[in-house]
Amino acid sequence: QVQLVESGGGLVQAGGSLKLSCGASGRTFSRNAMGWVRQAPGKERVFVAAINWNTGSTYYADSVKGRFTISRINAKNTVYLQMNDLKPEDTAVYYCAVRRYGRIPFTSSEFDDWGQGTQVTVSS
Repeated sequence: QVQLVESGGGLVQAGGSLKLSCGASGRTFSRNAMGWVRQAPGKERVFVAAINWNTGSTYYADSVKGRFTISRINAKNTVYLQMNDLKPEDTAVYYCAVRRYGRIPFTSSEFDDWGQGTQVTVSS
């Protein structure tokens, strides 16, 4: 199992930016892709973005495409989510997640291990 710790959440005004970080430890060799999922109050978790750990290929939800950028630094076992032009509807708990094997995930249900989450609040 991979342990994940997120940081970087907070309160920001609409149009602002935040950068989330997620450090991985444990069985990091059994990790094919990492990504971010978010959950707004009273709603289900939804996919945000994912990155293939080896190739760096990425995939984004339509709602964040062009505003969010996922990246990773292999040597630091860390994945990032740069969020620009934030909107109130981006308010949610953001979870870092790992898919151990297989192709890059396209949905939240395809991840295997999860972090504890970090709150992002965007005020209007």
